[in-house]
Amino acid sequence: MSRRARVSPADAGLPDGGRRRTPGLRREEVAVLAGVGASWYQWLEQGRDITVSPQVLDSVARVLRLSDTERRHLYVLAGLNPPLPQAPDPAMLDMSEGLQRLIDAWMPFPAHILDPYWNCVAYNEAARLVLNYGQKGSRSNCLISYFTDPVYRSRAASWERNAPTIVAQYRAAWSQRAGDEGYEDVVREVSAASAEFAELWARGDVQDGGQIHKELEHPLVGTLLFEATQLRVPARPDLTIVLHNPRRTAEVDTAAKLEWLTSPEGRRGGMYSVAG
Repeated sequence: MSRRARVSPADAGLPDGGRRRTPGLRREEVAVLAGVGASWYQWLEQGRDITVSPQVLDSVARVLRLSDTERRHLYVLAGLNPPLPQAPDPAMLDMSEGLQRLIDAWMPFPAHILDPYWNCVAYNEAARLVLNYGQKGSRSNCLISYFTDPVYRSRAASWERNAPTIVAQYRAAWSQRAGDEGYEDVVREVSAASAEFAELWARGDVQDGGQIHKELEHPLVGTLLFEATQLRVPARPDLTIVLHNPRRTAEVDTAAKLEWLTSPEGRRGGMYSVAG
């Protein structure tokens, strides 16, 4: 009812919208615009036990000009599984700069941000030094790089252990955006370039993104151990933040190595190292 009251007849495109003195839409008007019965819509507002389809809820959400968040909440109120968020709220598009500051504040540990297709859209300096992001010859898509970047492959001691999980997580990401051809394009490209990927993809495994243990061999500092964790921001469902947290063992102090690697001394040393 509160959302019906905030939509003016003129905004809804009603013929007498400009002459109406009363604010908001009448129940009967919402019913007509949404293509449902007036009594049924009244029962919906009253929370009665009625059968509701996603298509009808989408029509009501369109008439009431609900945001994606409000539309999902309407599904919950109706007892249906809400649709997965696909696009960011336009009001939240300026979060990108704040997210860049977030991963920069994660220094000296690697962090990067992925779009829905796993293209790397932002990274910090540690990710450049450790994971080869932004370097000459590297690809911006993390799935393609995982299977085709010789520098990353040479550093990833945990490559074979993690490859099945990486592929299964990409299929899960694709399943959340059914019909999106962008995923098909990425899979087609990496399948043509890597028989290993094609074999893993053919298994059909699906796994939600979470946390992966990585072991890397860096040419300057040697073994690095990480927990790589994927984080989602509800207001930006199109982005995934990946934070690499160092794992310390009796033999390997990853945090200390990263402190040195990202220091002025370490960066100078990197200028003379052989890539990979």
